[in-house]
Amino acid sequence: MLTPEAFLARWGYVGIIIFLILTGCGLPIPEEVPIVGAGWASSPEHDKLNPWLALGSCFIGAVVGDIIMYGIGRRFGRRLLQKRAWFASMLTPEKERQIEEMFRHHGLKVLFVSRFLVGVRSPIYITAGILKVPFKRFVLVDMFCAAVMVTSFFALAYWFSNHVLKWIRQAEAAVTITIGVLAIIALVGYRYYRKRKAAERLKQEKDSSGDDAESEIERSVA
Repeated sequence: MLTPEAFLARWGYVGIIIFLILTGCGLPIPEEVPIVGAGWASSPEHDKLNPWLALGSCFIGAVVGDIIMYGIGRRFGRRLLQKRAWFASMLTPEKERQIEEMFRHHGLKVLFVSRFLVGVRSPIYITAGILKVPFKRFVLVDMFCAAVMVTSFFALAYWFSNHVLKWIRQAEAAVTITIGVLAIIALVGYRYYRKRKAAERLKQEKDSSGDDAESEIERSVA
């Protein structure tokens, strides 16, 4: 069986870029897998790739994949979700509304957090395109986020190649679960807040209607 590490060692820097572009475009493999594989192949124990070229290839592949997803969302917009079943399954209308809410409340910080969540990066970048986030701002923020994440995982794999795969999988699962729980709590709290505000407005409207009715009766009696 051809493992990701063996694939990257065989196909080299072009393989790294292509692999990361595909993960950015929705390939159901965590982005960390090819990055860790590149770090593994570049480590002193294996010495199959030049570490600087491998790191640069990881960065290029990650950013290009993100830009493609952003461009698809910006070019085709919501029509994409209506006409293409594959994209519709990736980004349902409900998920799109949730991501839009996240952008409104947290801005481009959402891009950084999404780097560490499995399965949500592509939908978030498509939504950024649909919302027409300014391209230059998107690219600058995305490059910063990619640099932090790519360098961190690559360095871990490079220096601790014999153990890092297990560590990263465990940490990734823990982070995903933790952030998922926090997101659910925040969403429940936000909906409770909205319902409470709506109930208060309804009560105010009823009180106002009652006051108007009393005034009308008083005028009629007079």
